[in-house]
Amino acid sequence: MTDSHRATEEPASADGTSRRHGVNRRRFLGTTAVGATTVATAGCLDTYESVVGSSGGDEPVTIGVLAPEPESDPTGRAIVRSATVARNLLNDDDGIDGKPVELVIGDTNGSPLEAERQYERLILDEGADVTVGMAKSEALEGIIDNIAEQETLHITAGAATSSVSELVREEYEDYKYHFRAGPVNDFDLGQAQIDFLDDMAGDLGWDSIALLAEDYEWSQGPWETFRTQQTELDADIVLEERYPPAIDDFSDLYDEVEAAGADAVFISTAHTGTDALLDWAGTERPFEFGGIHVPLQYPNYYDATNEQCRFAVGQSSAPLGADITEETSTFEDAFQSTHGVSTPIYTGYFAYDAITLYAEAVEQAGTRESGQLVDVLEDISFTGSAGEISFYGKDHDYPHDLEYRKGETIYFQWQETDGSGSQEVIWPPEHATSEYVEPDWL
Repeated sequence: MTDSHRATEEPASADGTSRRHGVNRRRFLGTTAVGATTVATAGCLDTYESVVGSSGGDEPVTIGVLAPEPESDPTGRAIVRSATVARNLLNDDDGIDGKPVELVIGDTNGSPLEAERQYERLILDEGADVTVGMAKSEALEGIIDNIAEQETLHITAGAATSSVSELVREEYEDYKYHFRAGPVNDFDLGQAQIDFLDDMAGDLGWDSIALLAEDYEWSQGPWETFRTQQTELDADIVLEERYPPAIDDFSDLYDEVEAAGADAVFISTAHTGTDALLDWAGTERPFEFGGIHVPLQYPNYYDATNEQCRFAVGQSSAPLGADITEETSTFEDAFQSTHGVSTPIYTGYFAYDAITLYAEAVEQAGTRESGQLVDVLEDISFTGSAGEISFYGKDHDYPHDLEYRKGETIYFQWQETDGSGSQEVIWPPEHATSEYVEPDWL
């Protein structure tokens, strides 16, 4: 999983169709948008004020929620809807430290400039005690100096860039207010790739692998980690390529993969994910396909791609039906009850965890003062919906990032079950809901 992406992708040609795949890519965009709109209706996203709510009575604890386009972007929608679930559960249980909880929402539009504007509004105009969210790395990088200036706690839910963590290490007193509830940072996402392949490549018959990544900044961390540690793998890396972001036709690249004799492509993709998938499945390429693939995580992706994501393998920080902790089902049941739809994508789990984590820190500290909360969070051990939460220390390479634990970042495969698509966990084995299924054309 990763964060730096748009909810939709560019069409393959000027008229929005792909003659090579039998999938109308403009229709794919429309399907995704319709799914987003349908899901949003249960979450009362007609206006941001309707999400905020008001509990009245005592002076509330105000939580600022920063999310990209929550009415249309799956990552932003998941953040806002899950924050609503956390607020409701907290208010049903006497709030935070006996005070009611309210949310104020900032639509970052995925833009660094708009993220900065919305952050300042939430802190200075709305009086937020803490901010959570930020699905996109470039937007998080746009507000990190503001977080330092305002000296107000921010807990990231979604963005994986380690650049902000490096600032915490280098200028601790200024940047210590940043923590990451999830996912693990970009370098640890690469470690999850290594762990998966180390355990599974032999069982899958992936003796030779083509390593591909779209050439965006977000993918640099996983790429560097993989290249540094690939000697630990039994599989041979027969091709390594960071391809240009503008690519919309993978034919030539996949010809190279075939010529190299790769058993599988292992890819890191967000922006270009659908083109990469359709050029693999639509032409039934003679190799298998997996890796960090953001669109694969969308729950409506099977229908949106006319079932062509079947057999593809993806990485996810969301449980996808696995009971990672006892808090997983608590959140998922509340989400279903509140919104009347299935569970959100990964950013939703982390937004819920960020807010409930903040509540626990305030209860422990007996204050909302950010400086004191930093001290509490540095030593905290907390059970979240997506896994156990503790943070790297101030002397670590990536201070205040979520500690990586093997097995909490999972791998899944789109499979057909009873005539419909399902995301089945295939690794780690303790959370597996199915075994891997080889593409039927191989």
